[in-house]
Amino acid sequence: MTAGPVGVAVVGCGTISTQYLDNLTAFPDVRVVACTDLELSRARDAAQRYGIPVVGDTAAVIGHPDVEIVVNLTIPAVHTEVARAAVAAGKHVYSEKPLALAPDDGAALLAAADAAGVRVANAPDTFLGAGLQTAYRMIAEGAIGTPLTALTLMQSPGPESWHPNPAFLFQRGAGPLFDIGPYYLTTLVGAFGPARSVAAVGRRARNSRVVGSGPLAGTAFEVEVPTHVAALLDFTGGQAATSVLSFDSPLARAGFVEITGSEATMALPDPNTFGGTIRLRRAGDDDWSAVPAKGPDAGRGLGVLDLARALRAGTPHRASGELALHVLELMTAIARSAEDGAFVPIDSTCTAPALLPDEFDPYTATL
Repeated sequence: MTAGPVGVAVVGCGTISTQYLDNLTAFPDVRVVACTDLELSRARDAAQRYGIPVVGDTAAVIGHPDVEIVVNLTIPAVHTEVARAAVAAGKHVYSEKPLALAPDDGAALLAAADAAGVRVANAPDTFLGAGLQTAYRMIAEGAIGTPLTALTLMQSPGPESWHPNPAFLFQRGAGPLFDIGPYYLTTLVGAFGPARSVAAVGRRARNSRVVGSGPLAGTAFEVEVPTHVAALLDFTGGQAATSVLSFDSPLARAGFVEITGSEATMALPDPNTFGGTIRLRRAGDDDWSAVPAKGPDAGRGLGVLDLARALRAGTPHRASGELALHVLELMTAIARSAEDGAFVPIDSTCTAPALLPDEFDPYTATL
């Protein structure tokens, strides 16, 4: 079995890449050996900033002999294309969310990876952070009794006010459902297991929006998808959840996740973050009690690290392609229900990810 740090290449050096590279270059069990971007100047800037030795076109970076995992940080429209190229080159791949734009494409990617003997992992990996891991551990230990229902809420005016190039966030494969939904839906699947059907309504407040900052400020762009979605989810274990995702609200509220059990209600940390405090309110309590998250404070890239360690150990990785495919089907079913006005059954399934070990530390070498 190969030993030592796992070689990683980053494809896509846009806004999100800095969060990944800050961590991937700090985790001793991975080594970033190459990067690329359609705008090679961005890749060169990242290489200089983080000491990455190789910059080239996508094919050269994916095919580099020291690369074992391709970290795919491209825009949603080309996630599958880049991931399939990595798989074809015999490389494992970790992609930003979503896995694909359609479940059939995601399933085909997983089948291709299985045939090639490589693994697919996918964002979000926020559920590997100390906040949600602590919450999951408490639920497993019976802190709320039997888990019954959940309520999640994310509202904002939309990312065009701060993102320098936000148009892609309002195109097919994005919007609040596909851009933010994976954090909340993955959190729910982690707590309840897979879902079996969904229903939803969707709305679009405006047909165009305007870039609010950066070089493109003042530029109008078209909105292609619903910008407000309200969904009902029915889980195979009998639990039910309500989830609201909106880019149409002047009042910004995010990170609201409550899971109610037979004995107590738990308020989880923001699923778009890695830390936070868990709040618990038992039947008869006058107020919430706070429980701090237990575990290391890390961020984006934990899923890549977990994949790297799992490869060396020959164990399952947690941010799996199967989990991402199930969440993708949930999102596409929610979108279809919002159009058709009916419950939509879910065909895929997955296993809720195993908890990280108590001794998990991303900053101590294990390989």
